[in-house]
Formats: sequence, C-alpha cells, structure tokens
Amino acid sequence: MSVAIFLPCRAGSTRVPHKNTRAFAGNSDGLLGVKLCQLADVSVDEVVVDSNDPEVLSIAEGYQKRWSGKGQLTVRERPDELGQSETTTDALIVYALDTLEHDDMLWTHVTSPLAGADVYQRALGAYVDRDPDQHDSLMSVNPLRTFLWSGSGPVNYRREDTKWPRTQDIEPLYEINSAVFVVPTALGRELADRIGRSPLLFPLSKVEALDVDWEEDFDFAEYAYRRWGTATTIVAPT
Repeated sequence: MSVAIFLPCRAGSTRVPHKNTRAFAGNSDGLLGVKLCQLADVSVDEVVVDSNDPEVLSIAEGYQKRWSGKGQLTVRERPDELGQSETTTDALIVYALDTLEHDDMLWTHVTSPLAGADVYQRALGAYVDRDPDQHDSLMSVNPLRTFLWSGSGPVNYRREDTKWPRTQDIEPLYEINSAVFVVPTALGRELADRIGRSPLLFPLSKVEALDVDWEEDFDFAEYAYRRWGTATTIVAPT
C-alpha cells in the first residue's frame, strides 16, 4: 500500500494564538517543527502540510529544502474558503481525500506533540495487521476506566452490582484523541470521512495522547515534551 500523511494547519487559532508556530520546548519552529521532525522518521510515501497560514507555509518550505525524511514532503496552500474558522472538519476531510493520490490516508495534527514517530509506526502496523472483515480503518483513542455518569446516573457500571467497583474492573469507554486516523482513500471518499464504518480502536498512553487545545494545554505539553518527548532530529530546526 502507499500512504500519505495529511497534516492540516489552519491559520487563526483563537484559543491558543499562533499555536502551530510559536516557540515550543526549545524548537523555534513550534509545534509544526516538532511534528515535522517526528514525521520525517515515519515510513510513508508522502507527508502533506496543508495550510492557509503564510508562516506555516514558510516554515514548512524551509524544511522541504533540506528534507531527508523517509517520504516526500509536500507543502501546499489551502484554498481560502477551506481556511476559515467556520470551515467544518467534514469539508476539510473531503478536500484532503480528493487531493491525495495514495491508497491510504493517515490524518494527524501538530497539536499532538507527544505522538512521535514510534506512535505512527505502531498505528500503521496495527492498521496493516487488522482483520479487514472486522475493521476497515483505525483511530487513536484514550481508554477510560473511571466512574462516568450522565445526568441520570452511571453509564459504564451498575451500582446495583457494586456501588464502587475497582476501576480496573470497569468495562472501558473510549475517548477519541485525534492523534491518528487511518482510512483507505477510496473508502474515505465514499463515506466523506477520515474513518470507515468499523474503525479499529488504537489506544494511546496518557502522555502520547496529550492534545493542545487551550493555553494551559500548551504550557503542560511543553513540560511533558521536555520530560518525555522523543522527536527525531533528521531535520534541524531553523
């Protein structure tokens, strides 16, 4: 199979201004630079950086000039109508799938800085080894083994059985963490989605699944990255 990694980077984040490119844990190219260093060491055919942010495009083009990753690095400017704050993820997925020429698409974000090359390699390995009769795609998740309630009571255990069961005995629920999605391109186009009808759930550790969505997430991710980050240095930061 041939695989393209799609890395969308929209301009204009309001919750974390300039979150893609502001300096992060010693990398002057920010989360984008960290992610490109990680993706350089992943065995795929192409890495596509897609953005309407001039700063993202400039940084990515700098990496492109000295790229020595395992797959080709493509940098492209996103159409304006797909780079607005009101642009839906659904619309961007359709655009991504329509413009990729490989058998499979791996979708990821720079906002998962602790998902390193090993995470992507493990995910692709699990995707290749999956039972296609059971799972047609893959997405990364956080297993939740804790006391989860709705307004009407517990949703993942029965207090009639045990009021406070051991958490390790609770049947897990899963939170999608958006670090990795893998789908056959043809199926994705058919469904207009980055997963199929029956995705394989690919659990990540709490550290690997860290996502930068708010300002405090950025600060904590910097600490966690300095402590546990394993980004490769195939491409040196500018």
